[in-house]
Amino acid sequence: MNFKLRQLEAFREVARTGSVTHAAKELGISQPAASRLLSDFSKSVDFPLFRREGGSLIPTTEAEYMLAETARIFESLNHLEDLRHNLRMRSVGHLRIACLPGFATSHLPQVLTEFLQSRPGVTVTLEPDRPERILEWIIGQQYDCAITDGFGGHPATESSDIAIRSVCIFPAGHDLEQKAVVTPKDLRQEKLIHSRRDSPFFHQLERAFGECNEAISSWIEVRQFTTACTIVSQGQGVSIVSALDAEQFRDKGVSIRPFAPNLVHRLSLLRPATGGHSPLAFDFLKHFSESLAPFTVADPEA
Repeated sequence: MNFKLRQLEAFREVARTGSVTHAAKELGISQPAASRLLSDFSKSVDFPLFRREGGSLIPTTEAEYMLAETARIFESLNHLEDLRHNLRMRSVGHLRIACLPGFATSHLPQVLTEFLQSRPGVTVTLEPDRPERILEWIIGQQYDCAITDGFGGHPATESSDIAIRSVCIFPAGHDLEQKAVVTPKDLRQEKLIHSRRDSPFFHQLERAFGECNEAISSWIEVRQFTTACTIVSQGQGVSIVSALDAEQFRDKGVSIRPFAPNLVHRLSLLRPATGGHSPLAFDFLKHFSESLAPFTVADPEA
């Protein structure tokens, strides 16, 4: 079947207005030109497109099916136009990022600054909140992209997971500095600062201690790794946190050692699954992923 876009436009307008004359006016062409487009399209599809009822042109049953497909074609063309516009806007425009509170004050500001250096025309909204709220924002397309954790998937989102290795942190000068690698047995007498008991990371931690026949000496339960890092930097307690968060406190009274067995903290990078995808958001998430390379580890569940 061979047809032209202008024929589809004439077909759509005649179906909408019920008149070749009115369709021609909407398209800005003469009535004979509109009739010719419609006739040529009818020959291409090899069936009648309209029947006349009471002075109006009514689509045939076959044409009704064609109209549905025609609507999808024009919708796709609109998406292409949106994409063309967005691609031109990669160095200008507004980027809306949602993230966990810890990221807003640690790793993200530096990464965002680097990203914006080559994009002086880009402005940003950065909104930290809890994972549940972040997911709501992405589903509702209120933000272009998000950085979160503990994400279990949702059909209204596109996501990619990044596995971050974990480390043990403790106050500088602590006896654990003599260890090359810290294990659960080494933490038998230590006051442990850990993530919430309902978090996937705590379940890993609990399993690691159980396999070593050690009990977790729980002291403080926190939501964010940065909170644990801050407490340790004040000279209190020990914690198992992501290497990414620990690195921000390396020169702030915190010592860092590998922890065995290795525990994985999974970050999730989200975008809305529908709507006009922002190339600017895609570029930012790529840049952010690359910044995590020194802290990543092979994901055992991948």
